[in-house]
Amino acid sequence: MEKQVGIIGAGISGLIACKYMKAKGFHPIVFEATNTIGGVWTKTLNSTKLQSPKVMYQFSDFPWPSSVTQDFPDHNEVLDYIKQYAQHFDLIKHIKFNTRVEGIEYQGASMEEIQAWHLWNGTGEAFSTRGKWKVSVTDTQNGLNSIEVYTLDFVILCIGRFSDVPNIPEFPSDKGPEVFGGQVIHSMEYASMDSQTATQFIKGKQVTVVGFQKSALDTAMECSTVNGVDHPCRVLYKTEHWNLPDYLPWGIPLAYLYLNRFAELMVHKPGESFFLSLVATLLAPLRWVFSKFVESHIDRKLGLSEVGMVPSHSFHREISNCLISTVPDKFFEKVKEGSIVLKKAPRFWFSKEGVVIDGEASPLKTDLVILATGFKGDIKLRNIFVSPTFQNLILGSPNSTVPLYRECIQPEIPQVAVIGFSESLANLYTSEMRCRWVAELVDGTFKLPSIEEMKKDITKWDEYMKRYSGHYYRRSCVAALHIWYNDQLCKDMGWNHRRKKGIFSELFQPYGPLDYSF
Repeated sequence: MEKQVGIIGAGISGLIACKYMKAKGFHPIVFEATNTIGGVWTKTLNSTKLQSPKVMYQFSDFPWPSSVTQDFPDHNEVLDYIKQYAQHFDLIKHIKFNTRVEGIEYQGASMEEIQAWHLWNGTGEAFSTRGKWKVSVTDTQNGLNSIEVYTLDFVILCIGRFSDVPNIPEFPSDKGPEVFGGQVIHSMEYASMDSQTATQFIKGKQVTVVGFQKSALDTAMECSTVNGVDHPCRVLYKTEHWNLPDYLPWGIPLAYLYLNRFAELMVHKPGESFFLSLVATLLAPLRWVFSKFVESHIDRKLGLSEVGMVPSHSFHREISNCLISTVPDKFFEKVKEGSIVLKKAPRFWFSKEGVVIDGEASPLKTDLVILATGFKGDIKLRNIFVSPTFQNLILGSPNSTVPLYRECIQPEIPQVAVIGFSESLANLYTSEMRCRWVAELVDGTFKLPSIEEMKKDITKWDEYMKRYSGHYYRRSCVAALHIWYNDQLCKDMGWNHRRKKGIFSELFQPYGPLDYSF
């Protein structure tokens, strides 16, 4: 009987998973809560552009069309590209639109049996004669509360981490948004507005944006464009960041500094040999030089020293955190002219008049606060499971990374894979590699190691994340080791992990999606 694979989410990861499951002869069913594909690209700010160069953000077997000439396409071009991919590989017919997954529930072995397993799913294989997943869904279009249940052999969670569950800061009692006389929204609400509605919403208002990542920068730019110096947009931030003006520090492509094998030799790796550890230690001074080289370019180009925005941490720490953002064009010119005001605020709360910053006597009077404070992707991942035991297993300890082997498999949750939770500099690229790995696993190309071995590997990656990412380790970023990470996937699948021609190219040429095309 044909195995049925359920895929939750029709964003980029869900579409790629569908494509590779289909290619392996399975019958994929994609559940999408909205009426369209594209995930986060369907609801973005009007000014949003791709964050990484398109050469790094493309499908390995479906290059960008020649009509897209910009290195950083805008959100409409990205969404069109994604739709063209789905049409080219005939994926739309596999998608159930307006179908929200309320929860998934495992039926098969008891929890006692699962906890006694030596191998994932009992055998190390993807399917089981006993185990099935019950996926409960509702129709989001007809407004009915009726539940429909699908019984599936395997489930791939492609629910993303940058949507649906906003990260709202916690405030002391009686000092939250409820006491504020103005309006407080999350950036996802602002991003869901069309351009005209958004303009009218902020026009003539004193707007305060909280955050200093991409959505905060784009929101502040839009506010400053609409209101100018008459109603300057205030940006409250905790930490300065090495946001990029471009990907050409002092004229050298950033990829030659950070996205090749030589760059990764400077970094201590999970499970590395003594020799590689020694090399990383010896090359640590060069890693510092590379960081300073990029930092000096950013400071010169953006004038961070002039406005007191030089971060205390290194650029290497930034890239290891997957916190790299490109600065909107002329952002710091807006700062210098006064239409954007930057204000450091490690702690703040609300009063009736506005925002109170810790250590300052008077509140900052404001009409509207937009919280560009990110999302709780781990909570979203937890809530998809009905079982409290599985909820706890997928979250893991709050003091460690989300425990996923190869960033895809929870060793103690059978017949489920997660795609798109951990980050890289180009998530499409990384998601495609993971989808191919999961497709080969499901097809029986290889078996997983023992649960104990997988846990040990997860621990090694957790140590790596904490070493280089600091308190951002929960983001599970593989950006600074994306080649090493892909090497592990390739070896599992039986592929040659060295994808270049010649030793020099292998060591110094940047790696990208097309290196893994066939």
